[in-house]
Amino acid sequence: MSGNTHDVMVIGAGFAGMAAALFAAQAGLSVAQSGVTGGIDFSTGFIDLMGVHPVAEGVRWDDPWAAVEAVSRDCSKHPYARMNRPDMEAAIDGFTDFLASQGLEYTGHADRNCRALTPAGTVKRTWRVPRTAWKGVLALESAAPTVIVDFHGLKGFSGRQLVEMRKATWPGLRTARVTFPRGSGELYPEHMAWALADPKYRAKLAEAVAPHLGDAEYLGFPAVLGLVDPGRVVAHLEELTGRQVFEIPTIPPSIAGPRLRGAFDRGLPPLGVRTLSQATVTEAGMDRDGFRFVVGRGGGKTEVRAGAAILATGRFFGKGLMADRHAIREAVFDLPVVQPETREQWHDREFFNARGHAANASGLEVDELFRPLARDGRPAHERLFAAGAILAHQDWMRMKCGAGLAITSAWRAVQGLRQGVD
Repeated sequence: MSGNTHDVMVIGAGFAGMAAALFAAQAGLSVAQSGVTGGIDFSTGFIDLMGVHPVAEGVRWDDPWAAVEAVSRDCSKHPYARMNRPDMEAAIDGFTDFLASQGLEYTGHADRNCRALTPAGTVKRTWRVPRTAWKGVLALESAAPTVIVDFHGLKGFSGRQLVEMRKATWPGLRTARVTFPRGSGELYPEHMAWALADPKYRAKLAEAVAPHLGDAEYLGFPAVLGLVDPGRVVAHLEELTGRQVFEIPTIPPSIAGPRLRGAFDRGLPPLGVRTLSQATVTEAGMDRDGFRFVVGRGGGKTEVRAGAAILATGRFFGKGLMADRHAIREAVFDLPVVQPETREQWHDREFFNARGHAANASGLEVDELFRPLARDGRPAHERLFAAGAILAHQDWMRMKCGAGLAITSAWRAVQGLRQGVD
């Protein structure tokens, strides 16, 4: 297909949308993708597979595959219950291989979650971390002498808070606050990252932290060490300081999100993906032959026709689901949404209840091919698929499975699509 007609239209530009566009393009399909990238900009950069189940009991898992088995057994409608481990591994490996090709390498333990530091000083179990964060995992595991560096004027990251949170089990952890070598006053991670692309500012930064190194084996920084090629910045700082260097995400929006967005902005068009960035679907229709979309508004409208479509629009933050005074609705096709019977049942009276809120498991019911179901229980369209947070029967935020669910369900959606195309 050519021009404004494509094999598949991917609606959404978060983790699920990016993964679906990637997998579809790698399968040889012509792809158009629309959506705003606000959601991915708030990512920590970690790829969670499965960390907590049951959420009401707060049970945390070191083995994410055992957790996937448990949730599939206990919650038969959870999207993971429709997947198998080889497909899930292939999906995440394919996703991280693509990121590595764009200069963002990921790593982790072979068979268990790693424990990564958060900007609040807590520890998060996650499956894969950016390689620039990996030595922080090793430093935490060994409780080795470590200095956490923060900066005058940078909000959203406090070395002092990190030390206070971890000092009971990590006595060799300390902090140093220095002046960033370029600029003063209020600092922003993206501006700092661009500055550190210049080796002369890395040299000045190394000079600033040198008096604080002492016996430290590791040196931790907020995630500001470069925007496009952070691995090179980390390697240079290790050379300059003689210490093992790692990054810790700042409070969102951190630099991790723009790094991911930039990787897809660079990498998807060469694969043939037509990206309609920062534009949402404003009209949608479907018939037996396929789909028609209008993307954008006013003079910037674009019409796209596609033989198939993948909904990866997210939940409330991504605006894939909309809530009014009476019901939760799907935003593009007005598909039926699994939700509590009444609005009074949406939320628990206790906001911080460990069980979460029923509304947070709302979403689309799908079949084995990840096709959303219509009100009669049949697929809404033979070639309409769904992936990511818009799927029902999961609370990705509390289960700590957001990116993993997005990537693996995108893989399954593309598999389902290919079954229809082949």
